[in-house]
Amino acid sequence: MKSKAFAMGLKQITFIPASLLAIAISSTAAFAQVNKLYNPIPLPNTYEVSDTLTDKDIPTGQGGFARDYMVTLKKGDNLAVDLSSESFDSIVTLLGPDGTTIAENDDGPDGSSNSLLFTRITEAGPYIVRVRSFGETGVGAFKLKVTRLQPVK
Repeated sequence: MKSKAFAMGLKQITFIPASLLAIAISSTAAFAQVNKLYNPIPLPNTYEVSDTLTDKDIPTGQGGFARDYMVTLKKGDNLAVDLSSESFDSIVTLLGPDGTTIAENDDGPDGSSNSLLFTRITEAGPYIVRVRSFGETGVGAFKLKVTRLQPVK
């Protein structure tokens, strides 16, 4: 009788740590997935990047993909954002610190499928420059350049 009670007690003791271990493992996995879900790439100090849009990037829901770059901007900055690609029809979007669209451009003024937008920043903070392909035009190499324009004196 004593050994049966001891065996039951042993099962209960080993069951609790196993449950806690399972909870800890699943919480860690969930935390890792959340961090992997959205992680914009910091724009380098040169404010220029040559990169590649792939099918591993953010799906747009329209058949294409997007890649986000984070840049810290100051109130009063005047920007030109230039996005060019020979591989896909590009669209560039500037998202504000609260996630709203500040500016967007599909086709540049030269009649090409490259994108060029101009805007003035009214609030300091972290902004997202979103590179994406139009519709299902695909993936491929691109060049992105963010220029802080200086006032004419």
